[in-house]
Amino acid sequence: MEYVAVIVAAAGAYAFGALWYMINAKVWVEAAGVETDENGTPANGSSPSPYILSAICMILVAGMMRHMFSMAEIDTVNKGFTAGLGIGAFLALPWILTNYAYAMRPRMLSVIDGAYAVIGCTIIGIILALF
Repeated sequence: MEYVAVIVAAAGAYAFGALWYMINAKVWVEAAGVETDENGTPANGSSPSPYILSAICMILVAGMMRHMFSMAEIDTVNKGFTAGLGIGAFLALPWILTNYAYAMRPRMLSVIDGAYAVIGCTIIGIILALF
């Protein structure tokens, strides 16, 4: 059952990411400096590599969170929400902000990617707690 929980949690965060980046696509592409074709879509948009890597990474994050939740006895939705939010806001977000600050990336990129990390970890936390 733990493997199912990890896969479902990873899928939930992945699905949220798909929606999040569809909503913020134009702003994100500009802020990230992604090369676009004549239609304004990413030039390498047909490559499946980013999607596959993203799915694998979501499974890794969900798997580690599941392990941490088990060790810490995080077993309610409220605890899952709080732990997921904390992991996103106090581990993932500061790391993203540090990397982007040194790379002199646009603030909007930090907002979009940072919010995804926080909300994605929160979603993972809630789903894991439901199992």
